[in-house]
Amino acid sequence: MFRKLTFLVVVSACLLVAGVWFGYTSKPAAAQEHQAATPPDGYTVHVTAPHLVNGHVMGPYHHYCKVIAPDPYIVCQIYDTTDANAPMTQIEFIIAKKLTRPAIARDSWNRLWHDHAVEIAGGRVKVLDLPPDKAKEVADLVATTDGIIYNIEYDGKLPNGKVTMAQAVGHKPLTAAEFEQSRKEVAAKTGAR
Repeated sequence: MFRKLTFLVVVSACLLVAGVWFGYTSKPAAAQEHQAATPPDGYTVHVTAPHLVNGHVMGPYHHYCKVIAPDPYIVCQIYDTTDANAPMTQIEFIIAKKLTRPAIARDSWNRLWHDHAVEIAGGRVKVLDLPPDKAKEVADLVATTDGIIYNIEYDGKLPNGKVTMAQAVGHKPLTAAEFEQSRKEVAAKTGAR
């Protein structure tokens, strides 16, 4: 009898420990919904556009973008496909001209950055998964920005540690006069000096 009682106590204790352990490792769906936000949350604006990569027009690439700050300051994770297991192949920073034009030298801007007003006017950018009026709002906002694209190089399926700079198809380098005029226009619109 003592052995049976001891056995039942040990089994009960094991079940109690197992129940507590499962309670900590497998959260119910309601508990998961209340978790704090993390950096990857919010990359929900889906856009496609081709890019100029190592001198070749490639894509269209799938951009999943998130507004980081209202300037606007937007970051996009970019993939070759919409496959759920596709590796990230590029990252684009989309930043208000009022921030970029005063801070970046013209030669660097011409080499690394592009004007989204020019890219969007070229008709190659498509805002997906939104009604037409909302897609136009996104395009109009992005037209007030410059972009810079970091291209992650791969050898087959393995990243090789090389990063090159991609460019927008249709990028137009600016002359010194055009660049200075764009700085003045941005300053006038934002009240900067």
